[in-house]
Amino acid sequence: MWLASVRSILHSSLFTSCSDMLETSSELVEFEEDNTLNHPTDSVYSVLGIINRMQIIADRVVLLGETRSDLVLPTEVASSDLKRLAAFDFSQPNKYNQVSDYYAVINNCNYFLAHVDTALQRRGRQIFKYEYAAVKGFRAWAYLELAKNYGRVPLVTTPVMTEREAEDARSQQYSDIQQICNYFINDLTPYALVELPHFGTIGSWNSDMFFIPMRVLLGDLCLWSGRYEEAARWYNSYLNDKDIPVVMRSGNRIQWNSVTEFQRPQDSYYVTSTEEYLSIIPMEERIFDGTVSDLNNVFNSTRENNYYYQLAPSPGMRRISAEQIYCKEYKTETATDTVYVPRSGFSDDILVGDLRLYSNYRLSSRGGQDAYSEYSSYHQSINKLWSDRIATYRKNMVYLRYAEALNRAGLPQSAMVVLKYGLCSENIQAYVDSLEQVKAGELISFDKTAFTRENTIGIHSLGSGDSQCNNYYVLPQPQSQLATRQDTIDYQIPLVEDMIVNEMALEGAFEGYRFYDLMRVALRRGDPAYLADPISRRNGQADDQLRTLLMDTNNWYLPLK
Repeated sequence: MWLASVRSILHSSLFTSCSDMLETSSELVEFEEDNTLNHPTDSVYSVLGIINRMQIIADRVVLLGETRSDLVLPTEVASSDLKRLAAFDFSQPNKYNQVSDYYAVINNCNYFLAHVDTALQRRGRQIFKYEYAAVKGFRAWAYLELAKNYGRVPLVTTPVMTEREAEDARSQQYSDIQQICNYFINDLTPYALVELPHFGTIGSWNSDMFFIPMRVLLGDLCLWSGRYEEAARWYNSYLNDKDIPVVMRSGNRIQWNSVTEFQRPQDSYYVTSTEEYLSIIPMEERIFDGTVSDLNNVFNSTRENNYYYQLAPSPGMRRISAEQIYCKEYKTETATDTVYVPRSGFSDDILVGDLRLYSNYRLSSRGGQDAYSEYSSYHQSINKLWSDRIATYRKNMVYLRYAEALNRAGLPQSAMVVLKYGLCSENIQAYVDSLEQVKAGELISFDKTAFTRENTIGIHSLGSGDSQCNNYYVLPQPQSQLATRQDTIDYQIPLVEDMIVNEMALEGAFEGYRFYDLMRVALRRGDPAYLADPISRRNGQADDQLRTLLMDTNNWYLPLK
């Protein structure tokens, strides 16, 4: 009910009347001259109106990135739209392919940016300064989502209010993701350090979480456009913020209780605890109040769906998890040693390897159901999903993108510190050689008081034990010495990148990242098989027809209709 208090105002504003931008036959309820943004209260209602539009695409942020990936499979009871989405079949209309919903967000942003009175001041303060920056962030985020899903799209930065303007937008030359990213890097950079709005508590949420962290978004835009050093700089600037540093702490992970008995790990690792969220799209609790997320019914057994879930972890996800080697450090009276957890002998196969899948996923059989029961006898629970929020950014995934940027900037040792050891000056000094430290410079500089060896952790340790001691999880080295140092770095970069992409799957499963992570690396390498191979093998066996389909990059995108 977070928008209930302003719902009546939103219904009379521009921000519920913007029509489908690419549908030239749509009618506009409000006209441009009827809506001015020159009063302080406009800032709250206008910005919340944009968030209201973002709710409509929120579920798709997850489902388009997850259903097309190798980490989940649709069940027999999945909707036809989800099944066709997973099969990359767009021969029929699909409710998840509604490009106009993205442009509704964009058009609202364009209108706000075009009409807000940025010169308006009160007591020497620009009233709309923070909101102006926040809306620029919303627009860039929506365009990045649009480009990832549709490939080439109209780049429209002025409000479309008439049928003629909509037709002009459709007929312009379309922009690809590189052009989209470069445009918005330039657009956002002047606002990177502008403070975002403070609207206080709305519903049960601190509204500060509704806004896109600008430096992280700039990092993503640079990462997608191949500007890796810039990407690493933006991520570092955000994580190492002098006022609010974002530290990768060791407390929130799942571990085995003992080094000798492997029956049941410690309590589950709740990867989506509140402290993990950097920004969210808040969702409604009741349809009466607005858009309600359906993700819980898609991924989980609920009374509403008679316990029939529609998406389940794939054999591909289980394989990635089981391939990890869990290492645990222990101390005796005289020494420190390590033990590697066995690879078999468990009551549940998902206890092999990394524990994050186990901690976030349960499947149980419920007895008492006969052949005529309307209820499923199997109940699935994935505890990473919440009905009241959809994450736009989460801390651990930002760290992994930072590692990806460092690695591609020619700093594989630094990227391994993120994965294996944890970012602090002691670890950087110990595990990054002097030449790379000089090359990296400020890209790997962190506050020594906030980032210490005691309170930081390598991301792999969140589910695979004490990775800093794991002799099987190391920086790849060539079998024989190569001619130059650069040859060694060039050898390491794709292999470290593979480790990062695997870690993204382990950490970000079911959250909507996977398809785009595979896409980004495949495009970077010019190798469509990087995406086609794992997705075509996601059910545990090769699907040659699907692989052939995905070897054509045109089939990665939704049809723009």
